[in-house]
Amino acid sequence: MYTLYGYPRTRSVRVAWALEEIGLPYSYCSVDLKVGEHFSDEFRKINPAGKVPALVTKEGTLSESAAILTYLADKHARHEFIPEPGSFSRGLYEQTMSFLVTELEQPLWTIAKHKFALPVEKRVPAVIDVAKWEFSRVLKVFSKMLGSNAFLVDNSFSMVDVVAGHVLSWARTSELDIPYDNVVSYAERLLSRKAYDRAWRKELAHLSE
Repeated sequence: MYTLYGYPRTRSVRVAWALEEIGLPYSYCSVDLKVGEHFSDEFRKINPAGKVPALVTKEGTLSESAAILTYLADKHARHEFIPEPGSFSRGLYEQTMSFLVTELEQPLWTIAKHKFALPVEKRVPAVIDVAKWEFSRVLKVFSKMLGSNAFLVDNSFSMVDVVAGHVLSWARTSELDIPYDNVVSYAERLLSRKAYDRAWRKELAHLSE
């Protein structure tokens, strides 16, 4: 069984969502970011970067949500949630995953860093407006990538849709405008999946513990 180290309303929900989609058993260990547990020596032994998510497997520990999702799908759900390695579809999968984490997500993380994640003396409020502008530009590209498809790769649900769904949910909670009907419909389709609901509820339950 896998052990997921995470915290509600972070990228760890992506891993919980993937585990729920595939139907894999896992235990959840909450790392309280608000009190700095991710900086503790104990957690640094699990992930030296001091970040969530981290997934403990029989072979070792993995971090970086995109890598974890790809690993889980390759190991447990080949063809169902990820294309075959070496196929053109797999190239599209890798291309799309890279776009999501390096382009679409990054303005949101920039906003978060300069609102609360960085030390107060390192925050630059003016950067937030630039990041919002950058997100609007990248979202236009994303809308074109999606087009009239239901999902991003081969018009079939895969792990890239998990990442995209979380990024769009993050954008909504950040009150950023999503003016493209195809993207709005896509987000609603993803975030209404039962596996996402289970993952989200299980993570939120740890806030009340």
